[in-house]
Order: sequence, then C-alpha cells, then structure tokens
Amino acid sequence: MDLMSTSAAPVPRLLIVDDEVPQMEALCQTLRDHGYETTGFVSGRAALESVTPGAFDLLVADLMMPDLDGIRLLQAVRDVDPNLVGVIMTGEGTIDSAVEAMKAGALDYILKPFRLSVILPVLSRALAVRQLRMENERLQRRVKERTEELEAANRELEAYSSSVSHDLRTPLRHVLGFLGFALESARDQMPVSARQDLESAMAAARKMDRLIRDLLDYSRTGRGELNASAVDLGDLVGEVVREFAPDLHARRVDWDLGPLPVVRGDRLLLRQVFMNLISNALKFTRPRASARIEIGSRSRADGVSIFVRDNGVGFDMRAADRLFGTFQRLHSGELFEGNGIGLANVQRIVQRHGGRVWAEGQPGAGAVFGFDLPSGCLLQPAQRA
Repeated sequence: MDLMSTSAAPVPRLLIVDDEVPQMEALCQTLRDHGYETTGFVSGRAALESVTPGAFDLLVADLMMPDLDGIRLLQAVRDVDPNLVGVIMTGEGTIDSAVEAMKAGALDYILKPFRLSVILPVLSRALAVRQLRMENERLQRRVKERTEELEAANRELEAYSSSVSHDLRTPLRHVLGFLGFALESARDQMPVSARQDLESAMAAARKMDRLIRDLLDYSRTGRGELNASAVDLGDLVGEVVREFAPDLHARRVDWDLGPLPVVRGDRLLLRQVFMNLISNALKFTRPRASARIEIGSRSRADGVSIFVRDNGVGFDMRAADRLFGTFQRLHSGELFEGNGIGLANVQRIVQRHGGRVWAEGQPGAGAVFGFDLPSGCLLQPAQRA
C-alpha cells in the first residue's frame, strides 16, 4: 500500500506578555500543551523588541503593565506587523479598560483568573481573523500586481498604435498627394471611367486617413496627465457649434442650446467629446428635412449630467451596450460614414474625468447621448434663465 504524506499545519505562534511571572509561565506552558508555540515576556518593551513582521500570529498581553501597558504595546506591535491579532488579559475590575483596548484594535479580551474553556475559543477566533487578514493582504497585493500588469500592457498597446498610425500616415499622404495631382492635371484628358476610379481611390484614401487620425486621437487620450482648468461648457459648446456652421449652409438645423455648468477638466479633451457628440447628431439627422439638436444639462445628487439630443434615425436600445466600443457601428457605412472610434474616444475621455457615458434611443425617433461628471468636477452650476 502506498503511503501518502501530508504537510502538517503550521503551529500557531503566540507572544504572551504579563508582568506577573508565575501567570505568564503557567499560561505559556498550558497553551504549549494544547499545540501552540509560545514565547513569554514580563516586559512590554522587551516583547516589542522581539517583534518582526510575520514572527508571531497572536499577541496576548496583560492590560496593566508598568513599563508599557497592553494598549500601547498592541498599537506599537501593529505598526510593525499590521496583520498580527491582539488579545488583552485583564482583571474583573478593569473590563471598561479592556473594552477601550478593543476599540484601539484588540480583537477580544480574557478575564483573569483564566479558564481554559474561555481562552481556547478566543484564541481560535483570533487565529481565524489573522488568516483572513493575511489572505486579504495577499489578494490585495495580487490585484495590485495584475492592475499594474494590465496598465503596462495598455500603455504598450497605445504606444504601438500611435507608432503604427504615424508610420502609416506618411506614405498615405504621398498617395493622397499623387492622386490629387493626377486628378487635377489630367482630369480633362482621361476617360470618364479612369477619372471615376481615381476619385474612388481618393475617397478610400481619405477614409483611411480619417481612420488613422482617429486612432491617433484614441491612443493619445489614454496617455499623459489631464491639463485640468476651469472650463465653461456653454462657451465650449458655442465654439464647437460655430465651427460646424460653414458645412451646414445647405441644411436646416434648429439648435436648442441650454445653460451648461462650469467644470474642472481638460478643455481640449472635453472639446473633443462635444465635437464627437455633435458631429454624430448632425450625421444621423441628415435624412430629416429639419434637424433639431438640443444640448443641455441636468443636476444630479452626485454631480451633473450633460446631454446631446437629436431627432435623427435613433437606434435600438438592445444594442446600446455596443455603442461605446471600439470599431462598433450600428448603422450602414453606406448611409452614414464613420469608423466606430468617436464614441469610444468619448467614453475614454469621460472616464478619465471620473464620469460615465450613457445613451438612449428609439429607431426612427432620435437619440440622446450624454455623460455624467462627479460633483468634484463641478465648479459652477448651470445658470438657468
């Protein structure tokens, strides 16, 4: 028959401190007889000098000692080993002090004279708490390590994306330049079919250039520190709307610009948020004879909500969780241009400001895209008329 060996559980290590020598020695011996490894001291200061991280599992200390009482000893020991669990010993007349010791960090207290039926359950509970603290510390350490690994991987991926985008953009601009020159210099001499082929190639190259530019923007928003300052969102939105105006001369667009707050944030990044949201609203209202776009805000208990509402083609709420993903599109690329990066960029910027993005819509009945910023970002609420 094969014999299987199992590793024995580690012996619990107790640090026992009591200035009364007979009681300290008796407790040490009794607990050794019940499977504990004990180290005894009659001086709190001497006991403290023996403590190193992980040297002991439990501290069992007398409350009243002349050089260093149990409460101060426990606090000093926890500075050395935060996971060490303390149990205070006290006489009948000092229960109130023992309760104070528990408030200071002791897990429990034991009354003198000792009864084994009381001591052993207290020590078992204390050891269980010690194990939980150590496991919690291990898990926190592991989470921190994994978070650092993921952050490093993201930084590497973003740097790679930025580098590749730069490398692609240079030859693409040469292609665009050549196609543009060919169209301008020989437009009247080339057959219609050849001109159409060149124009298709030019459109495809421009589409690729936009995609590369958006990829660069996306990689940049995840890097570097926020350049935080006071940003008047009302002024910022007005600036963005005016920038779109020259391209809207052939369209009817009714703007409803409500009051917006002043927030603390990165002005350039927040401008990018509104450029994307307003551009989306304009794009998806193109089929409407009269587009209506409303931009406003609502106060929240924990901050402020900003929204852009339109009367465009809308979307099915069953697909809402895909809206802010990278390269996600809900509408045909033949009807509505785009590469699915703009809203992903919005989400990343808003998250960097401590907020969250959201969207509501209904097919054929328009959509609302918005973001919530925490109260810590709010410098001045929107001024209602």
